[in-house]
Amino acid sequence: VQLVDSGGGLVPPGGSLRLSCVASGFTFISYAMRWYRQAPGKEREWVAAIANTGGSTNYADSVKDRFTISRDNAKNTVYLRMNSLKPEDTAVYSCNTRLGARNYWGQGTQVTVSS
Repeated sequence: VQLVDSGGGLVPPGGSLRLSCVASGFTFISYAMRWYRQAPGKEREWVAAIANTGGSTNYADSVKDRFTISRDNAKNTVYLRMNSLKPEDTAVYSCNTRLGARNYWGQGTQVTVSS
C-alpha cells in the first residue's frame, strides 16, 4: 500500500489549494479515504472523509463549507479542495485509509497560510 500526497504550498489568507493523494497497492474503489492534518505542537486532527463510491462525505466543523473532499476511482486519487484558507489551517496534510485494523498514511504535504 502506498499513498503519495501532493499539492501543498504557501498561500495568503483567503486563498485556495487543491491537495491530491495517489493510492496504489490495494483496491482503491473498495475503501473509504480520509484527510488529516497536524499543526506544529498539536495533535493530528481529522479533516474530511469520503466513502468508497464517493456518495457520502463528512467534514470537521472547522472546515465545513470551505473544504471539499472528492475522489476519482479511475485514477486512484483522492482530492481535498481548500477554499477561504485561514492561518489556522496551516499544517501538514496527509491522506489515510484503513485496511482491516491497519492504518496507512501518505507522507504529508505542507500547507502554510500566511501573508
